[in-house]
Amino acid sequence: MVSFVDRVVLHVSGGDGGNGCASVRREKFKPLGGPDGANGGSGGDVTLAVDPQITTLLDYHHRPHRHAESGGEGKGDLRHGKNGSDIVLGVPDGTVVRDVDGTVLADLVGAGARYVIARGGQGGLGNAALASPKRKAPGFALLGEPGDEAEVVLELKSVADVALVGFPSAGKSSLIAAISAARPKIADYPFTTLVPNLGVVQAGDERYTVADVPGLIPGASEGKGLGLEFLRHIERCAVLVHVLDCATLEQRRDPITDLDVILGELAAYAPDLEIAGGRVPILERPQLVVLHKVDVPEARELAEFVRPELEARGFRVFEASSASHDGLRELTFALGALVREARLNEPAPEPAPVVIRPRAHGDAGFTIDRVTTPDGEVFQIRGDKPERWVRQTAFSNDEAVGYLADRLNRIGIEQALAKAGAVPGSTVVIGEMVGGVIFDWEPTTMTGAELLSPRGFDPRLEAERRRTTPERLEQYKARMDGKTAARDQLRRDRDEGLWTSSEE
Repeated sequence: MVSFVDRVVLHVSGGDGGNGCASVRREKFKPLGGPDGANGGSGGDVTLAVDPQITTLLDYHHRPHRHAESGGEGKGDLRHGKNGSDIVLGVPDGTVVRDVDGTVLADLVGAGARYVIARGGQGGLGNAALASPKRKAPGFALLGEPGDEAEVVLELKSVADVALVGFPSAGKSSLIAAISAARPKIADYPFTTLVPNLGVVQAGDERYTVADVPGLIPGASEGKGLGLEFLRHIERCAVLVHVLDCATLEQRRDPITDLDVILGELAAYAPDLEIAGGRVPILERPQLVVLHKVDVPEARELAEFVRPELEARGFRVFEASSASHDGLRELTFALGALVREARLNEPAPEPAPVVIRPRAHGDAGFTIDRVTTPDGEVFQIRGDKPERWVRQTAFSNDEAVGYLADRLNRIGIEQALAKAGAVPGSTVVIGEMVGGVIFDWEPTTMTGAELLSPRGFDPRLEAERRRTTPERLEQYKARMDGKTAARDQLRRDRDEGLWTSSEE
């Protein structure tokens, strides 16, 4: 049964936004109460977060599809839809997030590090939010937007201070079990260690972690053996320890040859490493050599024989045995000193820069391209606003389609289409050529119905509008002026003898 997974492909999608509601208030003794349709709720996000209690990606290996909750639909009486709940996916410390093309999206290091991989869709507006002085009774609402969909690759790179590297059966698992509380699987056959093991070592006042990774064979940098499954887990380590087996019985193997092979594989893999954030290249990091299994008499003799040559190459050499614990105390304190020095020299993490991308001068927010297809010429419109507005439109509602036309006209799409050479009846697509909204373009013209009342206008609601104080004063002055003019006219007619009172 698989118990450790360090690479998975994860399929995620944010929650869809809820649709807005088109409703009119209905209450006794209050006719024509006006629109009261509420907005839909926004969909939930999908977020990755580092959880120190998680050490493997096994859960996502069994369940690679995750979907956040969608937002609720708006209702009448201004009852807004419920926002969808976010889902937080816990990942181990050191998880790298890539897209399917291999581009690094995030490097999650440290407890609490988070990255949103799929955002939820925005809820649609209800007709109450769409009402305006010129559109007092909208008979439509906007649809919710669909959530983002993403397919990402999660790779786990062990976060440890020290990495034990060496051939299979060199005793790396025995060594980490002897210097820490880790209890990896130990057996007398190659590739016993198939997954990285982490152990915490206390050397005086210094505490650090040691990683026991799968064994290395010639050609590992090309994928042989466990290949990259091994090399990936040493990228973050500050110190490398070469564990050389001095008691091996295999022919054509000795500590010097093993070390040359290990260094050759590291040199072949080093150009592929992503050295970022001031990290030291792997071959320039501190390295120690442990001549292991010196509890065997022949192994101790071989260790004493090859030690001068290794020291001549510039390596610090330790003779150690996991069985008798010889040399382990000196080794742990030496590693603690190197880790402390590496931590002091590590550059402080730089805060993420704030990237501001203002719109370029003259950018209309959309583009129009003339595309030739087997069915004829098509004018393709691409842009965040037009495509989002199309997704929010219910095309079964004529008033909603008219509202979309007004929005597109407001940002200058009709003028741009005419400038691009479109004529009435030209085929226009908004969005992708496959799956976009296709229609025959007809320029906006003023018709009799639009002259009588604009779209979304109910003349019955106009009678309910209260007059403002300046309007009442103006009407009062007009009435007074009219009365004064009428009296003056009567006086002139009497003076001219056009009419006389009954008393005369």
